[in-house]
Amino acid sequence: MDLKLGYVLILAEKPSQASAYADAFDYSERKDGYFIVSDNEFSNAVITYGFGHLVSLFSPEDYTQEWKKWNLQTLPLLPTEYQFKVSEGKKKQYMIVKKHLDEADTIIIATDGDREGEAIARLIINLSGNSQKQLKRLWINSLEKVEIKNGFRNLRNGEAFYSSYKEAETRQIADWLVGMNLSRLYTLYMQKNGMKGVFSIGRVQTPTLYLIYQRNKEIAAFVSKPFFELYGNFRHEKGVYQGKYAERFDSEADLEAFKEKHSLSDSLPGQITSVKTEEKKQYAPKLFSLSDLQAVANKRFNYGASETLKIVQGLYEKKLISYPRTDTNYIGRPEFDYLKTSLSSYLNLVKETIDDPQLKENKRYVNGAKVQEHYAIIPTRTLPQLAKLSQKERNMYELILYRTLSIFEKPYVYDETTIETTVHAVLFKTTGKVEKTMGWRKFYKHKKESTQSKEANQTLPAVKEGEAVVSHFLAKEGKTQPPKYYTEGTLITAMKNVGRDAEDEDNKVILKETEGIGTEATRASVIETLKKQDYITLQKNDILVTTKGETLCEVIQHDEIANATMTAKWEKYLKKIRNHEGTQEAFLNSITNFIRHLIQKVPGTFETIDIKTYAEKGNSDTVIGVCPQCQKDIIDKGKFFGCTGYREGCSLTLPKKWSGKTLTKKNIKDLLVKQETSLIKGFKSKKDTPFNAKLKLVNNKLAFDFPNPK
Repeated sequence: MDLKLGYVLILAEKPSQASAYADAFDYSERKDGYFIVSDNEFSNAVITYGFGHLVSLFSPEDYTQEWKKWNLQTLPLLPTEYQFKVSEGKKKQYMIVKKHLDEADTIIIATDGDREGEAIARLIINLSGNSQKQLKRLWINSLEKVEIKNGFRNLRNGEAFYSSYKEAETRQIADWLVGMNLSRLYTLYMQKNGMKGVFSIGRVQTPTLYLIYQRNKEIAAFVSKPFFELYGNFRHEKGVYQGKYAERFDSEADLEAFKEKHSLSDSLPGQITSVKTEEKKQYAPKLFSLSDLQAVANKRFNYGASETLKIVQGLYEKKLISYPRTDTNYIGRPEFDYLKTSLSSYLNLVKETIDDPQLKENKRYVNGAKVQEHYAIIPTRTLPQLAKLSQKERNMYELILYRTLSIFEKPYVYDETTIETTVHAVLFKTTGKVEKTMGWRKFYKHKKESTQSKEANQTLPAVKEGEAVVSHFLAKEGKTQPPKYYTEGTLITAMKNVGRDAEDEDNKVILKETEGIGTEATRASVIETLKKQDYITLQKNDILVTTKGETLCEVIQHDEIANATMTAKWEKYLKKIRNHEGTQEAFLNSITNFIRHLIQKVPGTFETIDIKTYAEKGNSDTVIGVCPQCQKDIIDKGKFFGCTGYREGCSLTLPKKWSGKTLTKKNIKDLLVKQETSLIKGFKSKKDTPFNAKLKLVNNKLAFDFPNPK
């Protein structure tokens, strides 16, 4: 180690990460909010940590009390300088971190290796007044000891990551500007038009909501129509097979008229006019990025996007998989080498075999040029005891493991045979396949192959071109199907690939370059925000838009905030900041101009639409009950439930979350009607200990009512 580092402070993102780092040192001692560590390379070091974001942007009222009240006259809210403060409830840990930052000669940023992690660390360092000190960067892809030790031996220059921090900080400020200004703007005009409650607007959440709304609208407007298809069953001396005429018919009468026109009747002779057999190969799917994993986990196990992220984050912290918030499907040569070395161990773990492992690099999977920040999600060298994992952890680990094992298997190989049969100049096409080598598909043989049609799977007799058959015709009726509702898995994919639906070619390019809207790390939280704002709800696995969400979408449909392309253009410029091709000042100027534009435009938007119908239905949804204090309506105010009689002095409010537990609407209704709830499980004490209790409304204030011990 470079002796010039002096007293070293290692700044981790959270306690579990700091603990993993401490375990990699020869000596570690846990203290209150930090670890003292040492080994041959670090003789004088401390590891401390945040609890995620220790530092956050000022609230509007922190700048001036005039901005506390929602008022159209105060818009736009544009601070002359954007300021940060210690996040609520995190002062104690911040002071511990600041003390060690103040004492350090060198600071090693060891938060998660992404833009958000960089910002978390730098904002703490800046607020503490230590940004002038020597900064180094720990850059690793797993929490295994060998990876951590290697990372500390090969620290990177902190200056190289400054632009990533500026990109993340700029995004944070932009989201603050859009959220604070436009949420107030639309909410206040909604309320002027008879709506109740708060309407949250966000740079990514709003175009995502509109994406779901458009799909649901398509489904609602869809009218299923019948269609008819003409099939031929053909008898050959070596067997029977079925073929299909390519065109569809709108009615059975049209199909019968077609048969009559071509004199098609049973027992007619036909001729085999073409027989082609082609060998086809299907290579294993690419390795997982986070969004791909979220999509598969939702389809296979119905796990939500946030749930998947939580599970894989846990597996990462258990040192079992590589860094999960990755946007690439590729690994580099070093990763491929360790996977090769560990291959037999992985196979033994799940009692599988590969007869002829493919040990040469394949650019479909191994391509260092396509690995920028982190490589694809793969198993680490550390093997789990599968029986000790929870069922969800095991499901997720095996998804990742089998996807990784697949790249070492041969391709799936099959012969696809296409037979063309002609009867009275009408062509019928038959497709079948014969599997030759299962390859990687053997790992998934127990999974239903829903993508293969029955026709494609039929076993065909050995026929030759020019041979005769005897025909028998039949009609099959079907119905056109509406688009499918988004699930969390398909929505994640749609957000990533939203550019494919852009009509303008320039916008397609922008969206493709930025990989749609949101990032790998944020898409799951965007979906959770839409749920919390009561814009969407889940019915089984389908995402439906609520009345509140529909109302907002009706209002914003012609405003730029609903357009995914706008978000993509922002992402494109943010990327320029990271690449030293753009500035924070220029970007925030464009955001403020956009906000000013909407402040001018939105009043006209409300003049051209009629939201009274939505207001009536929406308000019935937002009213939660009657205030026991003044008998006026209790409504959903966004972050809490409040009384509409507040202007007359009624101060009754009820929280949406209490002691770590989100309260349901039924809980709130019970409190308003009966002044108590049924037993609620899962509260957490200040020491993070779970407990169960009823809630009571005593003198219009919440109180716990603990069950009698048995």
